Amino acid sequence: MTNLHFPKDFWWGAAASGPQTEGRTADDGKGDSIWDYWYATEPERFYQKRGPKDTVQLLQRYPEDVALMKEIGFNSFRTSIQWSRLLPEGRGAVNQQAVAFYREYFATLIENGIEPFINLYHFDMPMALQKEGGWLNRETVTAFADYAALCFELFGDQVRHWFTQNEPIVPVEMGYLYQQHYPAEINLAHAVQVGYHEALASALAIQRFRQSQQSGEIGIILNLTPTYPKDPNDEKDGQAAQLADAFFNRSFLDPAVKGTFPEELITVLNELAIMPETRAEDLQIIKENTVDLLGVNYYQPRRVQQKRSAKTADTPMPEDYFDVYDWPEKKINPHRGWEIYERGIYDTLINLRDNYGNIPCYISENGMGVEDETRFIDASGQIQDEYRITFIKDHLRYVHQAIQEGSRCRGYHMWTCMDNWSWLNEFKNRYGFIAVDLATQKRTIKKSGEWFREVIQQNGFVD
Repeated sequence: MTNLHFPKDFWWGAAASGPQTEGRTADDGKGDSIWDYWYATEPERFYQKRGPKDTVQLLQRYPEDVALMKEIGFNSFRTSIQWSRLLPEGRGAVNQQAVAFYREYFATLIENGIEPFINLYHFDMPMALQKEGGWLNRETVTAFADYAALCFELFGDQVRHWFTQNEPIVPVEMGYLYQQHYPAEINLAHAVQVGYHEALASALAIQRFRQSQQSGEIGIILNLTPTYPKDPNDEKDGQAAQLADAFFNRSFLDPAVKGTFPEELITVLNELAIMPETRAEDLQIIKENTVDLLGVNYYQPRRVQQKRSAKTADTPMPEDYFDVYDWPEKKINPHRGWEIYERGIYDTLINLRDNYGNIPCYISENGMGVEDETRFIDASGQIQDEYRITFIKDHLRYVHQAIQEGSRCRGYHMWTCMDNWSWLNEFKNRYGFIAVDLATQKRTIKKSGEWFREVIQQNGFVD
């Protein structure tokens, strides 16, 4: 047996988001986000027709929830401010109830020894701005920078770790290519413009943070999905993997860390005549405002091979440049349909070490969604989620190895603290250390939460 110890002051905790936890009350002053609007107009799209109002009611229950985080032993926790809660119209009048709530919430975390890591955007565009085009509209970029500056002003005395956006590729993919987020388009040209505006907005928010001369650091959270070619020795498979990586990883990783965009991606967009609309000063802003810290969300790998199948879409798509490769030796989480490949978290950290200046980073999400976890409740009423313990341990082993080999990884946050609402999937898959009974809102720490408490106490585990 080996004792795996992590660095001193390692960040142990979990991640969540405002729209997936807070809920709404009739008099909370919050404006609609795209999720509120989409649910109101097309509730049938949502699993069991449960919408963003029906989350885990953190807006009212945060003292209890923070107490449970403390019981597990978290020293840090990431969540997000909801843009449409703070600024109901996306700009203009500030919702003072939101200011009071977030200040009390952050203060409660701090009083319990939990450092707040605060993200500014988690897929929740204010509907007032979406009606003007959302991320397709250049004015939204300015509105986001102003919103970010407001957050720094209002909460900068409480927050030392800021993040501009969570997984900015997801609004690109799901909103403008694969129809899983509003406005559910299939339009690569729009997807490119949205991605460009998000990258620019992140850089402008970083610029405003540094202009504010506040203490702390600012980064971005990216879901980095390592891309593996079917045959590493086949040149065409390698080229396919390189393009897939440019579309889905380096499109945001490169501008965030290096201040530039991938050349392979620029070449493709030029060939398709869908380069985004830009201004002369943009590239300099992006180049000069890179991140201090990178959050890495890791769930699964991407496996591709050279394009052999026929193009099926009327509009250009990323998949025109590669085919998905179904690796016969894969392990699958049957509930989510995702491959479990623990080594991918190591490969991602080593890639950052070798190709991105070994930027300080941390694992900002990693987790396993399981359906119908009530099957695993024991006589005491606790969910015996041994599978989640195994999942985390197998990934932490590789995180530890990467750190031993020089990665500047500073922490590990699981997705998520407690079971929460998850977009169109509602509560179909549960991810939390803490179970939530939706009928009663009772919270119960799962076996994985008790195990994680021991990991935190020991700053590691026996392997």
